[in-house]
Parts: sequence; C-alpha cells; structure tokens
Amino acid sequence: MTSALAPRQLVLALDHSVSFARDDFLRGPSNAAALTLIDRWPDWPDRIVAVIGPEGSGKSHLAAIWAEVTGARVLSAKLLSMTDLPAAFVTGALVLEDLEFAGLDERALFHFLNLAREQGAFVLITSRSPLSTFPVTIRDLASRMRALPSVQLAAPDDTLLRALIVKLAADRQITMDEALVNYLANRIERSFVAARAAVHRLDEEAMRQHRPVTRALAVELFRTP
Repeated sequence: MTSALAPRQLVLALDHSVSFARDDFLRGPSNAAALTLIDRWPDWPDRIVAVIGPEGSGKSHLAAIWAEVTGARVLSAKLLSMTDLPAAFVTGALVLEDLEFAGLDERALFHFLNLAREQGAFVLITSRSPLSTFPVTIRDLASRMRALPSVQLAAPDDTLLRALIVKLAADRQITMDEALVNYLANRIERSFVAARAAVHRLDEEAMRQHRPVTRALAVELFRTP
C-alpha cells in the first residue's frame, strides 16, 4: 500500500558557529547596564560581581568578552567542588558560569568566595537567578551572596529582538529580509529563547522541504490559529 504522504527528509543536527567577539554583541536597553559593567572593569563596585539573566540573554557572551580582556579562566559552576581552586585563580580573574541552586555544593561555593577574597581575585558570576534568592543553609554564605553587586539582563525590546533574529539567522548562514524578520518578531514571545527556537524551526523546515527560508514558509509555520 502506498502512503499518500511524501517522505520527509531527515535533518542532521549540525553545530552552528557563534561568535563571542565584542563586536558581535548586540547592545540594547535590556543589556546596557551589564555591558557597561564589563567595559568598566577594573572599576567595579566589588571584585566579585554577578550578571543575572534568562537563558540565551547574553551572559556567556559577556563573560567571554570579559575573559578575553582580563585573561580570566572560565569555570563551570557544576565543576566547582572538583576544581583545584588555587590553580584556577592563577591569572587573578575567573568566570564562574551558570551558578544555580539545583545541585549546588554550598561548602564548595563558600570556600570559593573566601579564597577569591584572600587572593584578591576578580570574579564574574553568571546565573539565571538572583544570588540573593538561593535558599542556602550556610548563613555566612547567604549573607555574602546577598551582598554581591549584580546587574540584571531583561527581555529584549522590539529593536533588539529583530537584531537578534537577524544574527541568529546569520549564524546559520541564512539571510532574512525585513518582511520576514518583522513577521517573526510580531508572532513569537519576546524572549531570547523564543527567537532562537523560531530561527531553528525555520531552518530545519526549509531543509526538510528543500525550500528557501522565506516569509511564506514562516506564515505556514507561525500562522495564528
């Protein structure tokens, strides 16, 4: 029996090059304070600061910009308890990336913050959640986390959202015209995650159907019911 539906092309999951260069950072009202903090180094309000924001908001990009300038090493917070911290602080600057309460080793973080102070090191912490909201049980750790200066990354405004869509498409070697960019921006949630998901969906469907990425394809995928 012959199926009435044509077989769909399987799409391979390919890595897409993403540049973390300073010139490729998209500045807008939602991230201006965080970018200013990075650019002000070493004139910081404290040697340890935090950048807080949702997934995809540019925390890693900002951290990469700062690491390039300072020679900072980048340490995943998940590996904190397994890291030789004195060696990690050898350059006098360190990024502690993706610090979250889930799975947090409080003693390891407490030791990390104490050692950073002793070493006089500069530390940039990135997290999705304000550090002051972590329900840690070590009181001294809680007070130190509350005292750390932080800047917040907000949702993108309309201009930044459109620029983000263009950049995400360019990372995939896709060129989008203004009509397509505006159509997407008006039909997705105003968030970094939604923009990334929309561009990925368009790219994937275009490859499956052997079609170019156009507004017509976007209308098929994102038409409001």
